Parts: sequence; C-alpha cells; structure tokens
Amino acid sequence: MKKEKFNVTGMTCSACSAHVEKAVSKLPGVKQASVSLLSNSLTVSFDEEKLGMNDIIKSVQDAGYNAFAAETDTKKKISAQSDYTAADEVRSMKRRLIWSAVFTVPLFYLAMGHMFGWPLPSYFTDHANALGLAFTQFLLMLPVIVINQHVYVTGFKTLIKRAPNMDALIAIGTSAAVLYGIYAIYRIGYGFGHNDMETVMAYAMDLYFESAATILTLVTLGKFLEARAKGRTSDAIQKLIALRPKTAIILKDGVETEIDIADVARGDIIVIKAGQTVPVDGVVTMGHSSVDESALTGESIPVEKTVGDKVIGASINRAGYFQFEATEVGDDTTLSQIIRLMEEAGSSKAPISKLADRISGVFVPVVIAIAVIATVVWLLVGKSFEFALSIGISVLVISCPCALGLATPTAIMVGTGKGAQNGILIKSAEILETAHKIDTVVLDKTGTVTMGKPMVTDMIATDPYTQGRLLELAASIEKLSEHPLAEAIVGKASEAGANLLPVSDFQTVPGKGVIGTVDGVTLYAGNPKLMEDNHLGTELISQYAQQFSSQGKTPLYFADGNRVFGVIAVSDPMKPSSVNAIAELNAMGLRVVMLTGDNKKTAEAIAAQVGITDVIAEVLPQDKEKEVESLQSAGRKVAMVGDGINDAPALARADVGVAIGAGTDIAIESADVVLVHSDLNDVVSMIQLSKAVMRNIKQNLFWALFYNSIGIPLAAGVFFTLLGWKLNPMFGAAAMSFSSVSVVTNALRLKFFRPKFINTPCSTGSCEIPQKEGLNNPEPKGEYHMEKKLTIEGMSCGHCVARVEKALNAIDGVSAKVDLETKTATVTLTKDVADDVLVKAVTDAEYEVTEVK
Repeated sequence: MKKEKFNVTGMTCSACSAHVEKAVSKLPGVKQASVSLLSNSLTVSFDEEKLGMNDIIKSVQDAGYNAFAAETDTKKKISAQSDYTAADEVRSMKRRLIWSAVFTVPLFYLAMGHMFGWPLPSYFTDHANALGLAFTQFLLMLPVIVINQHVYVTGFKTLIKRAPNMDALIAIGTSAAVLYGIYAIYRIGYGFGHNDMETVMAYAMDLYFESAATILTLVTLGKFLEARAKGRTSDAIQKLIALRPKTAIILKDGVETEIDIADVARGDIIVIKAGQTVPVDGVVTMGHSSVDESALTGESIPVEKTVGDKVIGASINRAGYFQFEATEVGDDTTLSQIIRLMEEAGSSKAPISKLADRISGVFVPVVIAIAVIATVVWLLVGKSFEFALSIGISVLVISCPCALGLATPTAIMVGTGKGAQNGILIKSAEILETAHKIDTVVLDKTGTVTMGKPMVTDMIATDPYTQGRLLELAASIEKLSEHPLAEAIVGKASEAGANLLPVSDFQTVPGKGVIGTVDGVTLYAGNPKLMEDNHLGTELISQYAQQFSSQGKTPLYFADGNRVFGVIAVSDPMKPSSVNAIAELNAMGLRVVMLTGDNKKTAEAIAAQVGITDVIAEVLPQDKEKEVESLQSAGRKVAMVGDGINDAPALARADVGVAIGAGTDIAIESADVVLVHSDLNDVVSMIQLSKAVMRNIKQNLFWALFYNSIGIPLAAGVFFTLLGWKLNPMFGAAAMSFSSVSVVTNALRLKFFRPKFINTPCSTGSCEIPQKEGLNNPEPKGEYHMEKKLTIEGMSCGHCVARVEKALNAIDGVSAKVDLETKTATVTLTKDVADDVLVKAVTDAEYEVTEVK
C-alpha cells in the first residue's frame, strides 16, 4: 500500500473538499483519501498495482479541480520554500481586494447615493440621463467581474460536473443580478424609445449591478481575512521550516567546503563554529560546545556537548567549536520528522469532522434548491420579480458552507502547532480528539517515572564469594545484556576497575534475566522467577532482597549452578517532574496506573514515592499489552506512556500511545504522540490541549450551523410577512464572509493555550521543595525583599528567554529568572519597583506581559 500527497487547487469550501474526497475514494484500489481544505492538500493510501498517480489526478480534475503531486524530495522541498507560500496567497488576495474596491466604491456611491442624500454630479441626478447612469454602473461592474473571474470559472465548472461548491452559489447569484441588470438597461432604452418614463424610472432603481460587485468584493474581503488568519494557523510549521539552514560546511581531506544541505550524506564530517546552526543530526567526533536546542525541545538551558554526544539538526551552537559525523540526513532528521508529523496531523481528519463533511456534501445542492423554491414561491404570492430575485440571490450568498468546512481543520492545525511548540508531537487529528476522553493513564516505570539511568546502591555476597568477585562475575555476564540495569552494573565495575571475564553460551531469558558460562561455571543473573525456574534457592539473601525492595530498589540475583551467591541492588532515581505530574493527573480525576516488570515490593515503594496507588508489577514485556487490553475491556479509555520501544505492543494497543523522552528517536511508529522532553508534565499538557481543541471545534461547529440555520430562513423571507425582515444580498455576502473569519479567529485563540497546573510544574533543577512551617530563614531586618511573577506571551526559544532576562535584570534592584516552559518570569526585588516599569521593560523587548502577581 502506497501513500502519496497531492496539492489541490480550486477548492474554496468544505463542499469542495467533500466532493474531491468522494471522487478519489470511489477509485479502485484506494484504501483511504483525506482532503485538507486548510492546506489544500489530498493524502491518498492506494494499491500501486490497481491505481497510478495519474489516475488520482484525473479523478480530481473530473471533479472540477486541479491536482499535482506534492514534492517529496528534500532538495526540491527546500528550494520550493520560496516559491509560493501563505504570505504570497495573502498578497494576491490583497491585490484583488484593493482593485475590486477601487471600482466597487464609486459604483456603490452612484447606485445608492440618492437614497442617502449624498452629493452626485447633476448628470446622474437628471432622470433624462437614466440610461447613462445605468451604463456607467455596468462599466464599473465589469472590472470587478474580470478581477474575480475565478469565481465563475470554478463555480460553473463544478456546477457542470454536478459537484457545486461555494463559488457556484456566488456565481449563480451574481450572474442572476448581472443578467437582470442588463435586461433592465434594455427596458430603460425601450422606455425612452416609447416615451414610457414610468418604465424608465422603475428599472433605473433596480439594476443590481452594485449588488453583484459588492457581493464579489465582500467575498474577496472575507477570503483575504481568512487567508491571513489561515496563514497564522501554520505558523509553527513555518517557524520550524525556517530553522533549517540551506548550507553546511563539510571537512573533506582536511579542506572545509560549503555545500547545499540537501547534498549532505551520512558519514560526512561537518564543521560547526560558534553561532552556526547544526544542519543535520549526528554524533560529535571532535571538540566540545554549548548547544541551544530550545527551538526543538523547548528546553531553554543550553546543553553541553562533547565527543560521543548526539546533536540535533536546527540546534544552535552557542559557544565553542566542534565537528560531528552526520548520521541522519534529509527526511530522516529530527526536524524533518517533526515537520512531517505536524503536516500529517494537520491534514488528517478527526471523527467529529465527518459530521461537517456529510453536511457539506449535500449542502450546496440543497441551498440552490431552497433559493429556486423561495424565488418561485414569492412570485406565486404576487411579489414583483425584483423582490423574488433579491430573495433568491440572498439565499445563495448567505449560505456559503465555508465556516462549516473551516471549523475543524483550523482548530486542529493551531492545536497541533501549539503542541509542537511545547514539544508535544501529535500524529493525527483522530488522536487529538481521542485524548480528551482519556480516563486512565498507564505509566511505564523505567525512563518514564524514573530517570532511566539506574545506579548500583548495594551489594551482598555470601561465602566464599566477596563483593569484588560478585561485581566481577556480574559485570562479565551483564556486559552482553542490553538491559538498563545491566548497564548500571557494568558502569559500577568500570568505576571499581574490575576485570571483565570472557562469557560463552550466553542467552537472554525475556522478562527474567540472562544465563552464561564464565570460567566453566554456568551463571544465572536476573529476578526471582529465573531462580525459581532453575530451582535455585534464594533463602540466604532473601531478607536483604526484601529490604532493598521495600526501599524502592531493584534486587538482581546472581547464582552459580548450585545456589544464589549474591544480590546487587540497583536504584533508578526519580525524575523531578514525576511527583508533580502525577499529582496533576490525579487532580484531573484520572486513574494513574504504574505498569512495570519489577517485583511488586519495589514497584509499590516507588509508586508510593510519587503518589500512585494502582500498581501492576512483575509483568513481562509481551504481557503489558494484555494489561492495557484488560483495562479497555473494563470500559476505560487508556493512554499508555512508555519509551516507545520496549513498550511498543502496549503503546499500539492503547487508545492513545505516548512515547516520552524520545529525543532524536522521534519516529516511533507505535506511538500516537511523541513527547520531545523527558517530562511527565507534558502528558498533563497533552490531555489539557486535547480538551481545549475539542472545546474549540464544538464552538466552531455550533456557530457555523447556528449561523446557517438562522441565515437561510432570514434570506428566504420567512420573517418578511410577520416582521417585515428582508435581507439585502449585499448584507448577506458580508454576513457570510464574517462567519468564516469568526470561525478561523476563534480557532486562533488556541495560540494562547497554556496548561493549567495546580502546583508549579517541576523540571530538572527547578523544583521548589516545600519547607516545614517555621523553618524558613527570616529576612534581615530593614532590608527590602519582594518577589513577583510575570506571565509573558511570545517567548518560543532560549534566545527569547535571554532577551527577557536581560531586559528585566537591567532594571536597578531587579533580579529575574525566566522559565520558558511555564512562560513566566520570577522577579526578586531589593527595592520598590512599580509593575509598570517591569511591564515596559518586557514590552520594549517585544514580548507581552499578560499578568503580574
């Protein structure tokens, strides 16, 4: 099954996207087709043996639109960045709007001036010149038609293809107005020829040229505002794309050469000097430096890099010089994969959007039918043709389903972009919708709740073995294992200078331990299950093991062919953020479960330290998926949080699989959400973001549907008989444009989303440890001391943090520390400084203070 992305032109509303999707889905071999109105793209999964890309493009063309394959080659993508962007679309729309207004304003003035008592040239106020006035209006209208000709080309094309869209509604409505105006000119000429001034005056007042031009101009205004707002929804992606440098300096045969970034190959040695941007992912081979990774990870503190450390493309070298070997290039770099994940999420559809798609698929034909019926009914009840025509045109122009089509994708695009800015990469809109229903969060222990870097804390050896001999044998056999606990033992042996002995007949027993032969003796290393399976008694050291377990340490047993001769306790330090994050999840009413392969006592001890009450311990890796399924069978909506590798089956089984602490290993296929940071607080943020996005989508859908349910009856004249309400087509066009802009603007409010924490989120090195009452150090008498907290919007990287800190610290008596994650600045004052002074300093640095407390 092949997956390809196409760019589609000519789509203007949700009816368009629904028709394109329907046309492509009918093709044999198509498994799934998804159209994004926001990005004008089509993503198709299809069988290559049954279907070709040209067949897909032809089906789109047959539906009345144009399509072409999107660029997939990295080099072409980079060069195409400057071709046509959202900003170009806004500029094009702005030009059309300006020129439309240039002709529409005088046309409107001429046509409506007499009604408002506006001064007009005497020529146009003399009834004898009615034909000249009508023809002048016609001439002013023609350029507006030409400027917006695409409305007619697309509209009538889709009408002919029996897939009418928004443009079809506008084209039919304005064409009817124009044709009636031309008919009126002939009637005016007839009246003058037959000296019938009554006919002249009647038709001179009902030309509708100004209605057609004003409708087109207002629609263009709405599209301009919409394009500008839609451009802002993809800000996050554009900012990430802008991070990618265009060139890289490689070292070849001792000579530095600057080449295009697309030409960098795996294995190339790349030179990075102070201030330069790292072009691709790799491993440092020489030198050391301090690297700012904030644009990708959100971590404001620069990370020290030395030989053997990984560097991420798009991070900035703050100081120093180093060389690194390229390991991931092109579409495989972290940055490229983040962009890909965001684009896929933006072009995917949430289940809730299917409602809008179903409505849009039949909406336009129904609206045309309503317009025709309303026109005929008003003619039958005795109203004039002009009245009935006005009703029909109003129905057509007010019923545009744009707002309905934009309700879901705009909120999803902004939401996924906001998540990416905070290091939360959501792979699809469906997951974004599912996450808000989560009621159970299952946490893997190692690397999720804990740091994932275990350390040896205790060793017990029985005669005739010594601790030195135990460590030597343990490290020898564990060196061949890839388990994190094994790495801790090997690391301890390296520190102690122990000799590692050769091992033969090595084998891994999944979930239990390892077996191997050292100096002719078979050694067993692992948990109690491994000892029990091989009938090795643990009586001599069981009391020590139990003691270690009660302390939250993991005891590893070591035995020869006869008996257990030692135990080594390994402890994995707790992440500073774990306690706070789990408290937040509990406060949100979620059930938190820790799922681990550790023994029950150790697991319960660690769970108690972080506030988890539900523990499922001694679970084999292959059984974790069954435990998740068991929770789901009980009716729970489960989010599984793990490392994305050992927990892959469980992550895939969960309603939402979350890979935490992925770093450069960002492309974890089994996870639905990838958290760039190793911080459980991001799980809280992810769930809260999902709730905010779904709330926004429901608001958008409500207003879009409410608007049409009120607008169509009003335009059709339902309230005319009772209340005398009749909608002018021009006001209908304005209302239609306003509805689309309001929906997009509402979605943009998500840009201001910030997770709400009951307690201040902890991150490494910044946790506030509560002190017992009465133990705080008293302030020296007579010395002024006050602390204020500023909430600041607009910061997105370490450079922003540095600018804000510099601006605040420049104020006399101020010491400031900025936290990018919480978007706050903690300001300590040693003298009285007014809030206005602090706010002004931040504002002058081009950021916004939203709260001071």
